[in-house]
Amino acid sequence: MGKSISRALILASSVALGFSLVAVVQSQEPKPATSATKRANAKVTDALPFNDRQDFADVKRGLIAPLPDGGVIKDAKGNVIWDRSAYDFAMDSAAPDTVNPSLWRQLQLISQGGLYEVIPGIYQVRGADLSNITFIEGDEGVLVMDPLISKETAAAALALYRKHRGNKPVLGVIYTHSHSDHFGGVRGVVDEADVKAGKVKIIAPEGFVEEAVSENVFAGNHMGRRASFMFGNLLPKGPKGGLGTGLGLGTSAGEVTFIEPTEVITKNGQTVELDGLTYEFLLAPGSEAPAEMHFYIPQLNAVTAAENANHTLHNLYTLRGAKVRDARAWSSYLDDTLRRWGDKAKVLFGPHHWPTWGRENVVNHLKKQRDLYKYLNDQTLRLANHGYNMVEAAEMMELPPELADYWANRGYYGSVNHDTRAVWNYYLGFFDGNPARLYPLPPAEAGKRFVEYMGGSDKVMERARKDFDAGDYRWVAQVMDQVVSAEPDNDAARNLLADALEQLGYQQENGSWRNFFLSGAKELRGGVQKLPVPVPASADSIRSMPIEDFFDYLAIRLNGPKAAGKNISVNLSLPDVKGNYSLVLENGVLNYGAPVDRPDTSLTINRSDLNEIILGTVAVEDKLQDGSLKLTGDREQLKTLLSLLDTFEFWWNLVTPNPPMKN
Repeated sequence: MGKSISRALILASSVALGFSLVAVVQSQEPKPATSATKRANAKVTDALPFNDRQDFADVKRGLIAPLPDGGVIKDAKGNVIWDRSAYDFAMDSAAPDTVNPSLWRQLQLISQGGLYEVIPGIYQVRGADLSNITFIEGDEGVLVMDPLISKETAAAALALYRKHRGNKPVLGVIYTHSHSDHFGGVRGVVDEADVKAGKVKIIAPEGFVEEAVSENVFAGNHMGRRASFMFGNLLPKGPKGGLGTGLGLGTSAGEVTFIEPTEVITKNGQTVELDGLTYEFLLAPGSEAPAEMHFYIPQLNAVTAAENANHTLHNLYTLRGAKVRDARAWSSYLDDTLRRWGDKAKVLFGPHHWPTWGRENVVNHLKKQRDLYKYLNDQTLRLANHGYNMVEAAEMMELPPELADYWANRGYYGSVNHDTRAVWNYYLGFFDGNPARLYPLPPAEAGKRFVEYMGGSDKVMERARKDFDAGDYRWVAQVMDQVVSAEPDNDAARNLLADALEQLGYQQENGSWRNFFLSGAKELRGGVQKLPVPVPASADSIRSMPIEDFFDYLAIRLNGPKAAGKNISVNLSLPDVKGNYSLVLENGVLNYGAPVDRPDTSLTINRSDLNEIILGTVAVEDKLQDGSLKLTGDREQLKTLLSLLDTFEFWWNLVTPNPPMKN
């Protein structure tokens, strides 16, 4: 089997958990902006410095060639896996009523695409995926920084670079951090055989492999489903639909690949000499990613802060779901970058957005981004120590003008509101100290009680329609969520909730919030629709997991209720990785460790063959038959253990209750 798994295979292996999805109701077209939404968006034009056009000059600076075919990239079968041209509608037009003017401005900037010279020696292809791919030229070849999400988009970007800069060999790859839009296209720019032969270095920060695979696999099914909302994968592109995320246009849908690093950065100030250039590194763990790093190239006076300094406020908590990020540490890494290289750097470039040129501008940008995250951290804690809870603090938080009026600090991807809640949660967790909120009923049951207390759904909706007409969409959404939780098949309730979410979406400056609101409205009106989306738990990720993480992944899939009362022990020998282990099921839990005496079953199998069994691409019987699996002991116990491993349905309901699980 190849090194990348198809989406169809992943989805096929994620069979339903014993319940059906929401019945598809008749789909409706998006509705126009209401007068309340028009007024809300009009206020934005007066509030922000739209006459400042410097970003529009910077985003075009250094253009060598546009993306070929308008930015349409296809896979080997001819399927479109990326289409930048889908956003051409925004290029030269004013913001329509259904879009926050600030988000529209950001879309006009991030929808630019092509090959750009950052400075002589550094080139970027932008607009070919969610992230940028950067080519840094040395004496004989080129180093690639952050090779996009998909093999196909990375290969297309490399081809564009080579067309205009020559057929330079790739001698190195840097993964700045552990998110898939910064490593997933690696097989589009290098051959693993060259990596193994020592012809290509792959450099990454300490903890990269563990964080990359754990985030994408352990909770990957849940994250992937929410990401389908966050990145607008399910929305048509247009003034009433998807406008990107503020960080980038969206996520490509090609093959997500992975090659493990050959060189790991473990300390600050560590340097790597490659092809005539020096790369000096600064680790930034627990910032935008759990494993992340900045670096400086003294020969070029060029610095990158990875994804910690962008042209947007970033996420301290990402709406797709991930570990909460440390705003204090994030700010400190930007401060350290300033102290180390601020007086030297002439350009700041990154894996998203456009560069910043000139020492004074680089320092100003790093300071504004540094203080943005420090302000959110410190002021959230100030409010918490005054006794305000998470929601109250988020509602009260307001940036000072010197931060808020800087375009690169606007909340296109992260938002002041949900980043404040992230800081509160980072330090204080989910509970706000009010015992009335410690043990709530689940949404479906609470919704039924709420509707009953209010005199029934008809009365609730009558009042909610009046609030909708008054433009009070936040409250309407909150109330109608209770009704839909109580009565998920109530079409009138679903449609009113959809209408409220839609208007909220139209008003958002934040791309991810817009996508969530509009995707929720679409799902309420049309049901769960199985459309192509990136699935994070790729085969490369699973194959590259350290064996301990691999066993933890199996333990996550164990159906505890079904496993109760069963005791199974399996010794496992993996000759290709020279490992000997045991898997022991007891107390409804799967543990691993050293081999045990008198196991029920003993297996000898290469890790590569075991991966295929766990991925569901081959059966145990096939491996027994071809001799790649050798088994002694109780064969039925192995079958029982494998039968207790759940697979995960990807298309679970996000805006209506999921039916109870059947074990």
